Amino acid sequence: MHTAIGPFTLKFWKEGRTHERRSGLRGPVPGFGEVVLTAPLPLKHTPGSVVSEVRGPSIPTAVFETRGIHTEATDLPTLNGSTLRVGDAMVHLRRNRFGLTLRARALHFRYGGDHYRLRAVNRKRFVLTRRADDEDPGVSLTAKQSGLGGGRKLVVRTTGRAVAADIALVTLFAGVDRAPLTRGGAVRAALGRSTRLLAESQA
Repeated sequence: MHTAIGPFTLKFWKEGRTHERRSGLRGPVPGFGEVVLTAPLPLKHTPGSVVSEVRGPSIPTAVFETRGIHTEATDLPTLNGSTLRVGDAMVHLRRNRFGLTLRARALHFRYGGDHYRLRAVNRKRFVLTRRADDEDPGVSLTAKQSGLGGGRKLVVRTTGRAVAADIALVTLFAGVDRAPLTRGGAVRAALGRSTRLLAESQA
């Protein structure tokens, strides 16, 4: 079902202690009910990987997972060595790591017959677009993260009529390290991971 929705805001939440601690973003989305992002899932339940997950009563469950040695130096799943699952479907991701512009570095994928593109605006803002086709005019969802600590939030503005998968995906990508979508972010992320891995290896 395609639904026209106004801006919505998801706010930070946290519960549990130590290895069972969960945190992320949650809030009501008009027409789709309560949406909950857990980013990441407790490492106790995902050994060897870093996983973010979105759930809600009216959206497909979406999971973004990263495996590899670099997961030891990151708090969120990254675009490198990653897999995306929406409902029961495994979604293939592709991007140009050497793109010179934000548009060229965008992440592309296809789900349910629809073509999607995730493009960074800057470190805190990103745009998820579902391409128009003969049956649907498509949709664009612009997300902006702000705040620190317990005051963190995500505000999403939608142009067009959204479907449940759009809501799940735009929320999920708020729980993913999107640094590689910008050239500067990719360099900083790589240096940060290298420094962190080196520090942990010497501890």
